[in-house]
Amino acid sequence: AWGCETSDNFSECVLLDVSMGTSQSLKDFKGNTDVFYSLVCGALIFFMQCGFAMLCAGSVRAKNVKNIMLKNILDACGGAIGFFTIGYALAYGTGGSFVGTSSGEYLLNSFSEGGDYIGWFFQFTFAATAATIVAGTVAERCKMAAYLCYSIMLTAFVYPVVVHAIWNGDGFLSAFADADDLMYGVGMIDFAGSGVVHMTGGATALVAAIVLGPRRGRFYDDDGNPLPEAVSFPPHSVALQVLGTFILWVGWYGFNPGSTLGISPDGYADVAGLCAVTTTLSAACGCVASMFLDTIIGLIKTGEAEYDLSMAMNGCLGGLVGITANCSVVTPWAACVIGIASGFVYYLSSGLLVMLKIDDAVDAIPVHFFCGIWGCLATGLFAEPNRTDIAYGASKFGLFYHINDGKANAELLLVEVIGVGCIIGWVVAVMLPFFIILRMLGMFRVDSFEEDIGLDQSHHKGAAYNLGGDVTKDEPEAEPVEEESESESEPEDEESAKPEEEKAWHQKIFNA
Repeated sequence: AWGCETSDNFSECVLLDVSMGTSQSLKDFKGNTDVFYSLVCGALIFFMQCGFAMLCAGSVRAKNVKNIMLKNILDACGGAIGFFTIGYALAYGTGGSFVGTSSGEYLLNSFSEGGDYIGWFFQFTFAATAATIVAGTVAERCKMAAYLCYSIMLTAFVYPVVVHAIWNGDGFLSAFADADDLMYGVGMIDFAGSGVVHMTGGATALVAAIVLGPRRGRFYDDDGNPLPEAVSFPPHSVALQVLGTFILWVGWYGFNPGSTLGISPDGYADVAGLCAVTTTLSAACGCVASMFLDTIIGLIKTGEAEYDLSMAMNGCLGGLVGITANCSVVTPWAACVIGIASGFVYYLSSGLLVMLKIDDAVDAIPVHFFCGIWGCLATGLFAEPNRTDIAYGASKFGLFYHINDGKANAELLLVEVIGVGCIIGWVVAVMLPFFIILRMLGMFRVDSFEEDIGLDQSHHKGAAYNLGGDVTKDEPEAEPVEEESESESEPEDEESAKPEEEKAWHQKIFNA
């Protein structure tokens, strides 16, 4: 058809054919590379479920470890079911500024290629992260059935609406919308989900904690009278807490750099590299800022310098949440400032919850909700012009850079404030009546007796740790011993009775 039958242009045809084949092979290779990149980053994000499980398990008392571990597993399972059936279609379906209106995404009916499937998997890991935030907050007092209902509700309906509004090009807050549809000409910049993921989960946790009420003995005595000071329940394993914190930090390198959704297009590697750096710096600065702020305040109050491990861990996580929205659009020095401020936000909001008598067993609300708010607002302040243009093609950037140019343009900051308000309003409007209905039906909170003995014993066939040295059912019963006379049963002297008394005392200490 191209005249390749003649010898004059045969070589040109061969070169054209080779060129076309090479071009297609290169295109396929890039597509496969992007799929693999998203697979690795998605796996890192899903690995964060292990981090949440370890952190929660270490933070609760030993009598509730099985319960909190099972809830973390159910987060992933309920999240997968909810996001597969309904959630993904509502979030990423085309058409509609509120939710997607197309039908091909339900049950992944229209999917046939690896890029489509990996897109669902990657977004599912975000949905599961939003769901698992609540697990620690309601630990030690929430019923299992209520928790599974909540996980499905969040991932199937509440979270997808937020995703569609901000991350779908048809959403009314989206920074990926057509130029004429951008709110204030820019849209809400939330690169990896300080608002979409962490605020949504954190706001849900706040509503759940208020409706559910505090753990017994935390703020009130058995008669319901307020205690002079809040009672702290020490974590049963600091080692698990630290392990969970480090796993979450590692997982964040899939969360933030992976949000480029690819690595082969021009400029994507630059954005991913910047995200890795800003994520690291913000986490480190948040950790140090929170811990030393607590140390300085303690030194002023008591005259003694003490270093609180929980402040360091949660300050680190707060720094990670704070940088998530803006990791692709801020400079490294700004990431340090954002991290320091995140540490302060965590410290102050944690104290605020105690003052308001809102019980959060793992301080998930200060870390995810309040630091998530700060992350969105920080985007409107620190988004640097060149980096914002590379990541979003936006001509409007952070307020501080506009002021530096002699213009007080706060449109990006205003959009971020509107976005924060919309997320809070939506979550409260849906989840508050949802949790109230669960409480009215008696499905939300365990009874006081079950809470006192621990949910592992009352709901999960026994404690997580067998430290009592009890005789198991498989061991044969001891043969009865004939009664001895009083003179025979008495020890020969006081010294011979001592070892038995010491053994009994040691056993009591071990059991305790």
